[in-house]
Amino acid sequence: MTRYIARRLLWMVVLLAAVSAITFIVFYALPSADPAVLRAGRQPNPKLIEQIRHHLGLNKPWYVQYWRYIKRLVLHFDLGYSYQNNASVKRQIFDRLPATLSLTLGAAVLWITSGVAIGTISAVKRGKLVDRLAMGGALVAISAPVFWLGLVALYLFADDIGKVHVFPGSETYTGLTNGPWRWFTSLILPWLVLAASFAAIYARILRANLLDTLSEDYILTAYAKGLRSRTVILRHGLRSAITPVVTAAGLDIGILLGGAILTERAFNIPGIGQLAFNSISDGDLPTIQGTVLLGALFIVLFNLIVDVLYAFIDPRVRYA
Repeated sequence: MTRYIARRLLWMVVLLAAVSAITFIVFYALPSADPAVLRAGRQPNPKLIEQIRHHLGLNKPWYVQYWRYIKRLVLHFDLGYSYQNNASVKRQIFDRLPATLSLTLGAAVLWITSGVAIGTISAVKRGKLVDRLAMGGALVAISAPVFWLGLVALYLFADDIGKVHVFPGSETYTGLTNGPWRWFTSLILPWLVLAASFAAIYARILRANLLDTLSEDYILTAYAKGLRSRTVILRHGLRSAITPVVTAAGLDIGILLGGAILTERAFNIPGIGQLAFNSISDGDLPTIQGTVLLGALFIVLFNLIVDVLYAFIDPRVRYA
């Protein structure tokens, strides 16, 4: 297991280097805007633009800029400075990361627990009314776009513009250090919106896998031995059927930790997603590069965590 993890960590470094190089190449091959022109203001002149270009190093070939970037990143963990406000990209990411962590991890707890519970109940009650209602509701939740669902939730339940004043509305996010209760209440609606479609997907995945598992011979043998139905389902059936859910959870959490853009935009949460969206709109390469690398780092880390968890969930899994 140790050798396997070491190999994966080495491949992680290679992957992050490839992601950073591709981001640089795409930025220069398909430029959406000139950062120097954007930073020069509403009435730029050629002299000012050229000065900004020289100051930012944009007059150098892309491979020279990339080499300087990699050297600063490796030697000093320096992600550079924003083209727009000259702020440290690393500081901007660290300032916004708690909001994205709060949103993603809270929603993940909600969608995993509810998805597993609904999927298990639907599999056990296959073909009955509760199964039909659960799978019908799951289909609706999967079909609803997150941004649209967020706007509808604000329209119905926000305490400022909603028809029923239940939850804090948009722009009400409060950091955990400013008060746990205010932090919790400000995230209830975003958690519910973000978790809805994921919970529905996980419920359908688990239901399908659990139905197949419950028809296996070893499950029938467990029943024949006189084990209680709850023990058979939870200890034997669910443990075998949950592997695809663990895989999906690792990928989804990793992706969302890189920025839950739609949910953060809908509720105006100052997280990584908002930062990435604004940097793309402004053609701010250092910030784009920082957020892309962060997202790639989370994805490969959670992939590794999922692979390690397989060995505990399924005893048949072994890593050399």
